[in-house]
Amino acid sequence: MLMPILQVNSEDIPEYAIVCGDPKRAAAIAAKLDQPRELAFSREYRSFVGTKDGVEIAVVSHGVGSPGAAVCFEELIRAGVKTLIRVGTAGSYSADHPAGSLIVSTAAVRTDGLTRQLVPETFPAVADSAVTEALYHAARQGDGIVSKGITVTLDVFFNGVEEFPHRKFKQAGALAVEMEISALYIIASLRGVRAGAIVAIDGYADADLAAEYDPHTTAVADAVQREMDAAIAALVALAGQEHV
Repeated sequence: MLMPILQVNSEDIPEYAIVCGDPKRAAAIAAKLDQPRELAFSREYRSFVGTKDGVEIAVVSHGVGSPGAAVCFEELIRAGVKTLIRVGTAGSYSADHPAGSLIVSTAAVRTDGLTRQLVPETFPAVADSAVTEALYHAARQGDGIVSKGITVTLDVFFNGVEEFPHRKFKQAGALAVEMEISALYIIASLRGVRAGAIVAIDGYADADLAAEYDPHTTAVADAVQREMDAAIAALVALAGQEHV
């Protein structure tokens, strides 16, 4: 069956998938797999499939923001994906997590517009615990700062007339902010599949820590490589647990 937006056939899609925003990042992740092949490149959705240690893994880009990303998540699930991991970047709320740190998202604050049209506003966006632990364990095998905790999902990247109230989420214990995780977790919950996410910190969202935004540093690039490796290792580990 052809997925109309992704333009991939369900027969080509395995049970495990890594999703990311940037089509170029999808290609970089796929290059870490054995015998990767590109399936399609439709709009912002670039799709690959390959294997790692005998586990077949899809890699698909979803673009920026929850609405477009939701299309990707929904079609992958319809194609047969049972476990999804988002690999991305985020802005930090804490000096304890400078650029180059990794954060595994355990849950997401839903300030996006998409998910309130799917479920009541009181419904939580929570990661699958097994996926979270597999990601955290894999990420900690590398160098650098690795934490896990709550992230914030919102639709705004640049400030408008009213500045987004990052401070209250920081005070409540949120670690970072990005633009798609709550959509992933809510859709996974609705469709009965597992999801998790890991983000590389590429700057500060907290105005008190504001510095010139530059996501193209060596520290950020290294962190992105580490989170890619962690996502692949986590899926291999999860597949091994399911087939014991």
